[in-house]
Amino acid sequence: MTTQEAERVDELLQAQAKAERLFREVEARGLIRPGITESRLNQEIYDLAKELFGISTYWHKRIVRAGSNTLLPYAENPPDRTIGAEDILFLDLGPVFEAYEADFGRTFVTGSDPARLKMRDDVAKAFEDGKRYFKEHPELTSSEFFAYAASLAGRYGWEWGGPIAGHLIGQFPHERIADDKVSLYIHPRSNLKLRSTDEKGQQRHWILEIHFIDREQQIGGFFEELLTVG
Repeated sequence: MTTQEAERVDELLQAQAKAERLFREVEARGLIRPGITESRLNQEIYDLAKELFGISTYWHKRIVRAGSNTLLPYAENPPDRTIGAEDILFLDLGPVFEAYEADFGRTFVTGSDPARLKMRDDVAKAFEDGKRYFKEHPELTSSEFFAYAASLAGRYGWEWGGPIAGHLIGQFPHERIADDKVSLYIHPRSNLKLRSTDEKGQQRHWILEIHFIDREQQIGGFFEELLTVG
């Protein structure tokens, strides 16, 4: 690894560590609570991030979804919900720290419902499964990895919830192709090798996202962070 690449990796890891600290503070300060709307929680998290890190830039929309809204993929914009006493919700935030992007997602449960708690724990376990699979298969393509990630839902007794299983991450704004929703995503129609370089000759880095759902119980879970490093 070159010195430049090592510095890029370190910046990505530092950005993720700050995002992880933000999520810990959200829990420690009791921001996730019954009776609050998704939009109010979203604003409180935004205010907390500004207080802790001075950030106000996010490279994608900030997502707070609870209850039946957790069934929906990123592109949807469902009506605002109020978090219940026995509920499940997830946060998906993409803060930019000193020009480097983070993308971090976690699932939370209010109350003690076993199905909701299992969903929360299973998406975290599936993320570790995916990361292990990536490390063990150096020639992996995007479509192959999507197929594996989606198969994990069935193994854990859930359905897969989204059209992708991750995407590129990097220095803000990260590499994009206009109107292309396939090539730079972990997508079933992309044959790009995950261990490839961009047009500048730099190693591409990826986010893995796990989204499981249960339509009958109207619940979903989400887990997201760096795949290629850490």
